[in-house]
Amino acid sequence: MREILGRRRRLLSRRDDGQSELIGAALTFAAEWQWPVLPGVAPDPAGRARCACPDPECTVPGAHPFDPGLLAATTDPRMVRWWWANRPSAPIVLATGGTAPCAVSLPALAAARALALLDRRGMRLGPVVASPTRWALLVRPYSLERLGELLYAQDFVPGSLRFHGEGGYLALPPSETGQGTVRWERAPLPGSAAPWLPDVEAVVDAAVAALTRTGVSAPEL
Repeated sequence: MREILGRRRRLLSRRDDGQSELIGAALTFAAEWQWPVLPGVAPDPAGRARCACPDPECTVPGAHPFDPGLLAATTDPRMVRWWWANRPSAPIVLATGGTAPCAVSLPALAAARALALLDRRGMRLGPVVASPTRWALLVRPYSLERLGELLYAQDFVPGSLRFHGEGGYLALPPSETGQGTVRWERAPLPGSAAPWLPDVEAVVDAAVAALTRTGVSAPEL
């Protein structure tokens, strides 16, 4: 009985540590970096690959806002504490655009090639968010008009390239979603204020080149 109780305490302790890590990260994003965040829908407990939202065809299980909606995203630490006190395992969702970071995301294999290409070019990269299937390169905020001009200048834009700008969202580490753990592939420098972010132009060029070389042109999750 003593052994069972000890194991139970260790399991609870690990669970508490994970929940503390989530709220700590959410507060860093909101209060220190001024990134507007809100809790996402958790994966369906009955099946991690499914979402707890009402949509049976949800393509981003657990990794999107539902209640509250995206417009509720905030940098207010009091609101962030209240949300994660009531939903301690909720994924952390960033509302992209405006004054917050935007992102360019692509399938994981092509993303690794894009990062290698940018490294060879000597380009400085900002944080990179990785899930098991897709990676997202965080960039400075951009407008839809600017993005449209960039894409128009490309000979070909693969369908698997996605953009998280104004009105978009992105799950941040250390969230657990229906597609697995969200982690940092390139973590922000510790102790910094808001992390430095690159402009979107060079990231788009490298992403298109990586996708073209790997032949990943159809939409992927």
